Amino acid sequence: MPTRIWEYLLASILIIIAPGPSVLFVIARAIAWGRKTALFTVIGNVAGAYVLSVFVALGLGPVLQNSKLAYSVIQWGGGTYLLYLGVDAIRHRKIHAADMAQKSGMQPAPFTSLRDGFWVGILNPKTLVFFAAVLPQFIDRERGHINYQLLLLGTLFAILALISDGSWGLLAGTARQWLATDPSRLIQLRSIGGGVMILLGILVIIAAILHSFS
Repeated sequence: MPTRIWEYLLASILIIIAPGPSVLFVIARAIAWGRKTALFTVIGNVAGAYVLSVFVALGLGPVLQNSKLAYSVIQWGGGTYLLYLGVDAIRHRKIHAADMAQKSGMQPAPFTSLRDGFWVGILNPKTLVFFAAVLPQFIDRERGHINYQLLLLGTLFAILALISDGSWGLLAGTARQWLATDPSRLIQLRSIGGGVMILLGILVIIAAILHSFS
């Protein structure tokens, strides 16, 4: 087991609770169709994110085991992209909030919610960057078995995401009228999420700089 597991859990919680694409998608479904639809969406979303973590673990494991250069490139690229995602979230926060508030229509079937959530989870750029750039910082290269370490960390991330996103869905479903009637509340959520991604991107870049001097 990686020795920095508690630091990893803290980083995971920060990126999960930040209202990025997955959280906003869940909130939008909760506002439009209630808690049941939101929870099925969360389950699908977490399943998609976990599949993504498995692909990243199997693909990056051998590379990270044998190349310090690849490790540094992933850190720099991932940190920079997190900064971009954070800035983009803040710049377009009003557009995203308007899209969320306008969702309506017939309530989707549970399978449809699972399917839609799955595709949002597996294609979520925030999650991809986290798995590719942030997660590898918490492995112990000296211990070997990089694939297993990455899979373990990905599993812990999925469990935390299920708890956090499920809570978002339940809260948004309960307060759906309160959120839908004032777009400024959704704008604030998007701004907070963008700020957290910027902060995490800066921390990843700082870690990359420190790694280059170690």
